[in-house]
Amino acid sequence: MILITNDDGIIAPGIKALIEVASGFGEVLVVAPDAPQSGQGHAITITRPVKLRKVDLYNGITAYECSGTPVDCVKLAKNVLLKNQKIDLCVSGINHGSNASINILYSGTMSAAMEASLEGINSIGFSLSDYSFDADFSLAKKYAEVIIRDVLMHKLNDCRLLNVNIPAGQDIKGIKVCRQARGRWIEEFKEGIDPRGEKYYWLTGKFEYEDHGEDTDIYALENNFVSVVPSGFDLTAYPALNSLKRMENLI
Repeated sequence: MILITNDDGIIAPGIKALIEVASGFGEVLVVAPDAPQSGQGHAITITRPVKLRKVDLYNGITAYECSGTPVDCVKLAKNVLLKNQKIDLCVSGINHGSNASINILYSGTMSAAMEASLEGINSIGFSLSDYSFDADFSLAKKYAEVIIRDVLMHKLNDCRLLNVNIPAGQDIKGIKVCRQARGRWIEEFKEGIDPRGEKYYWLTGKFEYEDHGEDTDIYALENNFVSVVPSGFDLTAYPALNSLKRMENLI
C-alpha cells in the first residue's frame, strides 16, 4: 500500500500527477487536505474535531479529503483508515514550489512525509520549483517514477525520509544526492488596513542562501539537477555535544 498526501489540497494538479505515478506501482490511498495548507509545517489539530470525507475525484482511486493539516492526514490514514495494515511507502506532493534548504521546516508537504517516517514508514516528499497552479509536471512525474521505483526496490536503509526537489523547465541533467543547504528568510511584513479600519500584517520576504557548497540541494537545483536529500527528524547538533559537556559541572 502506498499512502499519498500533500499540502496544496486534494484537487491540486501536483497531487494528481503523483497519483498517476504512484498508482502504477500498486494499491494507493489518497488522504489530503480539503484546502491548501502550505506553510503549516508539522502542525496538528487539537482544538477542534478533524473530519474525513470520501471523495470521487480520481477514477478508481480511493481518496479522502481531510479538514485538518497535512500531518493530520497521515495520522488519520495510519491510525484509522489503514489501521493494522502495512504501508510500504508514503509519498507527499508534488508540491507547487521548492522545499529545498531550510524550507523543509516550514513545509506541510515535507512534514507529512516526515510524520510517516516517524512511524517507520519509508517516505518521500516531492517538490517542483514552480509555484504556478498550472505548472508542467511532465518531467517531475518521470523523476518521481524512477525514485519511487528505486525506494520500493532497495528500501531506505540509513534513513526513512527523502526530500526531493525538481527544477522547473525541460533541461534537467539528472539526479544529485546532496545535503541540505544553509539559508534563511529575510522577512518583511506588509502593513495594511482592512475594511473595518483595523491594521493587519502580511508576511513577505526573500530567501537568502548562506551556503555556496557544490554538494548542496540549492546548487543542484541551480544547475538543473534533481536534488535528493536524505533527511530526518533528529535535530540534535551532534558537533556541540562534547563542548557543552561543561554544563554538567555547573552545579
